[in-house]
Amino acid sequence: MGKCLIIGCGGVASVAIHKCCQNSDVFTEICIASRTKAKCDALQEKLEKTTSTKITTEQVNADHVDELIALIEKVQPDVVLNLALPYQDLTIMDACLATKTPYVDTANYEPEDTAKFEYKWQWAYNDRYKEAGITALLGSGFDPGVTGVFSAYALKHYFDEINYIDILDCNAGDHGYPFATNFNPEINIREVSANGSYWEDGHWVETKPMEIKRVYNFPEIGEKDMYLLHHEELESLAINIPGIKRIRFFMTFGQSYLTHLKCLENVGMTSIEPIMYEGKEIVPLQFLKAVLPDPASLGPRTKGKTNIGCIFIGKKNGEEKKLYIYNTCDHEECYKEVGSQAVAYTTGVPAMIGAMMILNGTWKKPGVHNIEEFDPDPFMDALNRFGLPWKISENPDLVE
Repeated sequence: MGKCLIIGCGGVASVAIHKCCQNSDVFTEICIASRTKAKCDALQEKLEKTTSTKITTEQVNADHVDELIALIEKVQPDVVLNLALPYQDLTIMDACLATKTPYVDTANYEPEDTAKFEYKWQWAYNDRYKEAGITALLGSGFDPGVTGVFSAYALKHYFDEINYIDILDCNAGDHGYPFATNFNPEINIREVSANGSYWEDGHWVETKPMEIKRVYNFPEIGEKDMYLLHHEELESLAINIPGIKRIRFFMTFGQSYLTHLKCLENVGMTSIEPIMYEGKEIVPLQFLKAVLPDPASLGPRTKGKTNIGCIFIGKKNGEEKKLYIYNTCDHEECYKEVGSQAVAYTTGVPAMIGAMMILNGTWKKPGVHNIEEFDPDPFMDALNRFGLPWKISENPDLVE
């Protein structure tokens, strides 16, 4: 059916590439491009015997728009799937605009020098993408991503309006290390050590990092401590889902993780401000990333499950209604299937599905759009088909 250019070759990209190769009817050809071509070549060698998808590889530095334009012109893809770093979203969007190629990503732009992630920089491309007649699909991971699809699905099938959304992200996996992060340590630690915030009554309420803690009894997992964080999908869902009065995001953390993080913060190791060391400028957080375990190495040693979902409270036919839509995913099963733990799996599968929606023309809307702006039904069907089956509970426990 079409050709997809995948930029990036880390843990999430590896899952998405595996899934594209399982879906050869849609992804007849993929090109994997990364700064380190050897990683792309290794994945090509591993997968090409298992699939009818034609796999090629290229080298690219995604910081440079001219390199990206040259790559897109050479490969001639039908869609670009950006699985590089959030710092590179805008250069890739620029290259897609210059070549009139549809764009998909999983995480919104984040400036390298400020721990701040929001959609304004990418939304600013809307008019230019419309004029070019191409679609940019933002946030096709799990959160953001599937959480937006769950919200659109709940609104379409169960509610007339949704007033409250709580997004709950629980990782009950145990990798055996005293401290490690399940995705890019730099992005993870920036996210967790930033101030929290939630949307209520038309404005943002800011909180200190980890200030608000709740305990939730997660299906198939049990009770876990979770903390309120800022997360980018709050920003788009607050605009795109009618009736919203409050929307919050919670993520679980174990005590060991929080204790280590606090110590690292206290000694300045989580700082993104450059310092001089032996005549060289280094960023402490980037140095910390280099000494922590590579998230890709956690797969074979992680046991347990993830549970990510949304609790909705709203109205149907004038009456209050409550609903919980969620997915649970097993780390060991994910590793058996694609060689990655569940955190990468839950992002990589929706990345492939988003690219498929654009590639096969199911979703087509020129401009820059968040995932909840499209018909959720085909995406929900694909989640069940490709390894992320979802469940619905009509009487969930609520978060106070």
